Amino acid sequence: MDRKGDGKMELKRRDFLRVAALAAGGAAFLGRPADALASPDLSGWPDRAGMLTDLTECVGCRTCESACNAANGLPAPDVPFDEKSVFDRKRRPTASAYTVVNRYEAKGSANPVYRKVQCNHCEEPSCAAACPVRAYTKTPEGPVLYDKDVCFGCRYCMVACPFYAPAYDYESALEPRVVKCTMCHGRIRAGGIPACAGSCPVGAITFGKRKELLKIARDRIRRFPDRYVEQVYGEYEAGGTGWLYLSGVPFPQLDFPDNLPKKPIVENTKGFLSAVPLVFTLWPALLGLCYAANGNKEEKG
Repeated sequence: MDRKGDGKMELKRRDFLRVAALAAGGAAFLGRPADALASPDLSGWPDRAGMLTDLTECVGCRTCESACNAANGLPAPDVPFDEKSVFDRKRRPTASAYTVVNRYEAKGSANPVYRKVQCNHCEEPSCAAACPVRAYTKTPEGPVLYDKDVCFGCRYCMVACPFYAPAYDYESALEPRVVKCTMCHGRIRAGGIPACAGSCPVGAITFGKRKELLKIARDRIRRFPDRYVEQVYGEYEAGGTGWLYLSGVPFPQLDFPDNLPKKPIVENTKGFLSAVPLVFTLWPALLGLCYAANGNKEEKG
């Protein structure tokens, strides 16, 4: 939401859809609201992992993209990883690229700034709250995972995500599914590190416990105040994210949302759920289920 000149809050279409998606997901679990809404203290798992991307270090080599594709068995991109023309347009993660790097000509920076984009693995993920079938899980290790076998394709998660991270696999007509970065959860559980962090040739991506990454980030800002803006993006945004960022220019110049609340977005639906009749919040989920059922019949027919 943006604040208008008269001080009133203006609800944008995307914001409305996000609240509606969260409410629909929450309403689907009416009677078990504690499961759908955020915890009050955000303590989570104290040793959960996270990632720290230092945008002042990134050189836009896209090695992280290549490593991600290899680790996840994704196809080679249409534009080779060493082709710089890919920066002519801003990209979002897709079904064949769980992470992408974009280039920005930012004010105050003599050189281009490169930003890596992927799921930020929120502390209190709105995608999980919006999902009416609980296809999403916030793991004790930190990554937010998605179960394609549970998903029925409503795509509420895509609307609910404040970072536009989940992508939809439109190429698979028989098994459409949502896809996104998993922070290489399997590697983490095996004692390894995510592929992008392990492949970065300049050390722009650091893997570790989130609480330790915050200490590293704050220490860098303290020691090099002329190099960084005084903000660790992801420390508080939307209740905090597992993926943290340091930057030398204000984050809005790099398309980071700057209007996110410090508390989890799902908390915004608490009042909505209590004030709006169930029919207005549950019907989108029911229609989605009917649509999915009809789709399956047509495919089988």
